Amino acid sequence: MSPRSFAQTGRKIVAIGRNFSEHAKELGNAVPTAPFFFLKPTSSYVAPPGRIEIPQGCIVHHEVELGVVIGKRGRDIRAADAFEHVAGYALALDLTARNLQEEAKKRGLPWSAAKGFDTFTPVGPFIPANKIPDPHNVRLWIEVAGQMRQNGVTDAMIFQIPQLIEHISQVMTLEEGDLVLTGTPKGVGPILPGEQIVAGLEYQGSELSRIEFTAIARD
Repeated sequence: MSPRSFAQTGRKIVAIGRNFSEHAKELGNAVPTAPFFFLKPTSSYVAPPGRIEIPQGCIVHHEVELGVVIGKRGRDIRAADAFEHVAGYALALDLTARNLQEEAKKRGLPWSAAKGFDTFTPVGPFIPANKIPDPHNVRLWIEVAGQMRQNGVTDAMIFQIPQLIEHISQVMTLEEGDLVLTGTPKGVGPILPGEQIVAGLEYQGSELSRIEFTAIARD
């Protein structure tokens, strides 16, 4: 198994919630004092030039994120050892049916339906770890229908990657090919059928990944 094929071989997607304070605030949520996460199914992956499906009755928001690709199995990983378990990175979108999520939050229910539709985790190709020596200095951006929506740097993370890996692995074993979504900067917003979505990942002024998708109505 190669981490390069994480979207085909990985067993889980672990997504961190509210890891950028300005994003938490824009949705009226409290800024967390400890990491928390939810799971997404690997069936939600879609790679370019695939299409993003907008389910009927859903208000779908984009969230651009840095994905961490796990390259070495581990449990109870110490933060100091976390990068030994990182094979590389990927540009990713965590799409959310926001109206379903808000209803689930009100009722104290899981977010699985709001986060887990097919095509709700668009991803770019694998980026080896040596291409990004400092993953807390990555610029992430997304344009929808030609308008910049999100444009932020990962130095604004509340909890950095070693803390996230330590926290997750205290609960569940991280396995080769797993993807950790590390949170999104402010500026989330809706995607409508027919719109073109373009996202990018830059490191030290160089663009390492760009992904493009068209949104369509789900049949």
